[in-house]
Amino acid sequence: MIYLHWLILSVAGLFSGVLAGFLGIGGGTVLVPFLVAMGYQPIQAVATSSLAILITSISGSIQNWRMGNFDFNRVIALGSPAVITAQLGVFLSDKIPDYILLILFGLLLISNIYLLDLRQRLITNKLREKNLNLNSTFARLWTGSAAGILAGLFGVGGGVIMVPLQMLLLEEPIKVAIQTSLGVVVITAISACIGQAINGNILFIDGVILGIGGLMGAQISTRILPKLSDKVISLAFRTLLGILAIYIAWKSWQSYNY
Repeated sequence: MIYLHWLILSVAGLFSGVLAGFLGIGGGTVLVPFLVAMGYQPIQAVATSSLAILITSISGSIQNWRMGNFDFNRVIALGSPAVITAQLGVFLSDKIPDYILLILFGLLLISNIYLLDLRQRLITNKLREKNLNLNSTFARLWTGSAAGILAGLFGVGGGVIMVPLQMLLLEEPIKVAIQTSLGVVVITAISACIGQAINGNILFIDGVILGIGGLMGAQISTRILPKLSDKVISLAFRTLLGILAIYIAWKSWQSYNY
C-alpha cells in the first residue's frame, strides 16, 4: 500500500514539474491542493510542497541555464527580498486557521487571472505610460517581496505571482518572466524550507518523492517552452489558475464545516 502511495506522489510530482517549466511556477499551486485532497493537513501540505518545489525548481533552472535562458541579474534582483519575506510567510502560515489559509490561496489564484487581464487591457488602451510608470528597482523589490511571502505562507514557489507582476510592472515578455520566475523560486523555496523544517512541518520522504517526479517533469517542459507561442502559454496559465481556484474554494468550505 505504501508503494502505491509513493507512486501516486511521483506522478503528481511529474505533473507539477511539467507545469513548473511551462509556467514558471514551483508547482505548489498543484501540489498543495493535491496533498490536501489526499488527506494531508494544510500546514503539512504547504511545508512538504516547499521541499518538492526546491528540487523541481533547481532542475528546471539548470536546464534553462544550459539552454542560455537564465539571467542571473534578474533572478538575484527578485530573489534577494524574497529570502527575507519568505520567513514572514512561514510565521503567518502557523498562525492562520486551515480554512482561512485555503480561502486566501483561492483568492490569490483568482487575483492572478485579473493581473494578466489587466496588463493586456493596459497595453491595448496604451495607458501603461500614464498609470504604471514605476521605477524598475521598486517594481522588482515589490515583486520579489510578494513572492517570498507567498512561498512561506502557501508552500508555492512564488511564481504564481511573479509571472504576472513581471509582465505588469516590468513589461517582461511571458517567456522571460517564466524563466526568471523559476530561478527565483529556487531562492524562495530554500528560505521557506528552512523555516518550515525548523517548525517541524515538512514530511521529508513525501517531499523528496514529489521532488524527484518534479525534477523529471521540469526537464521535459523547459525544453518545450521556447517552441510554444505566448498566447498558448498565457491561456494555459489562466486555465490552471481558474480550475485550482474553484477546487480550493470547495476544500476551504469543507474545512470550515469540519
